[in-house]
Amino acid sequence: MNLYIDKKDSAAAKNVVVDDMILTKDLATTAGSKMLEGYKSLFAAEVVEKLEGAGYTVSGKANVGELAIDLAGESSYFGATEVDGKLTNAASVIVKNEDVSGAVVLEVNGANMRSAAFSDLVLVKPTYGTVSRYGTIPAACSGETVSVMAKTVAQAHELLDTVAGYDCKDGTMHADEKCALIKSGAEFAPIKKVAIAKSLCDTADASKVDAFKAFLEKAGVEVTVVDAEVLTAASAAWSALMCAELCNNVSRYDGVKYGYRTKNYKNIDELYTNSRTEAFGMLLKSAILYGSDALSTSNYDKVYDKGLRVRRVISEYFASLFAEYDAVLIPVASKNEYTMADVEADRYISFKENRFTAPAMITGLPAVVVGGVQLVGKAFSENALLDLAEKYEKEGK
Repeated sequence: MNLYIDKKDSAAAKNVVVDDMILTKDLATTAGSKMLEGYKSLFAAEVVEKLEGAGYTVSGKANVGELAIDLAGESSYFGATEVDGKLTNAASVIVKNEDVSGAVVLEVNGANMRSAAFSDLVLVKPTYGTVSRYGTIPAACSGETVSVMAKTVAQAHELLDTVAGYDCKDGTMHADEKCALIKSGAEFAPIKKVAIAKSLCDTADASKVDAFKAFLEKAGVEVTVVDAEVLTAASAAWSALMCAELCNNVSRYDGVKYGYRTKNYKNIDELYTNSRTEAFGMLLKSAILYGSDALSTSNYDKVYDKGLRVRRVISEYFASLFAEYDAVLIPVASKNEYTMADVEADRYISFKENRFTAPAMITGLPAVVVGGVQLVGKAFSENALLDLAEKYEKEGK
């Protein structure tokens, strides 16, 4: 079990790990791929600069699945992470078992959210555009979000406070006054009404949802079950958009400028083809092919453009829910644990399991994983979500 891609000794009081999708100058960054094995960046990501500026020491780089699109890190070229035969990702194991303040990760397709839920950790996927993605390995730029993972709500909020804020180097960011809304101390209205997405609960083990519902009712929060059938369309739409963007983003890895270069080539075409064939894993290759097809002339309108329109429909549906409710409760996965046998039985399981995480990913809405479930809120409502998560931490366990 390879938890770290790279690590350094640290006696600092505030150690933090970042995942292998986030660039560092003194540690390797590989995105879990043979293509970038041993690569060291010339600059550090903005979030790393902010962490170090706040007194944190980045003590290691956590292993990730290749380009972070898999179920729970199992597609990493450097090996899957398993605990007692169950899949999880390296960041969650490190946070749970080692003396670190938490982890800063890039959430792309739900792997971190699922692993945090399995490990009974807190994860905050903030509102899109409130944490800089400058210096991250790009996968699906319209939805991927730098997120934080920790043992407690307080630790997660402290990390979020550190990394959030405007960065002119990331063109998708909100203004500083908007970013400030997600930090500690900002005013917020407490959550009083929560909707449970029945259509997604029906395809999952509902034990964690039922337990969290009981806590909400005991805490005086009004809970209503809503059909939310439209949210089931998020998976297909996000998979199409993610693969299309991924296809473009990995085109830079061609065996010429940097990264793995095959020794078996006679001309430039063979150099490109053989380098990518030998360096990329099967799941990533499949995503690239699907993304290429989605962007093709014959399928652009039917697949990619339709995915964009579905994104708008889902965003509008959430807006209608938030006119009445303060948050939406959604399972994180269809069951409470996975093994390599599940992945071997279905190579594309991550693209099916993302039906639970895709609604927040495709809309850019904030989500907090706590108690093995996720709470999705309106944009910039992180303080309200974390307030409820902290109450669960104190009263619900």
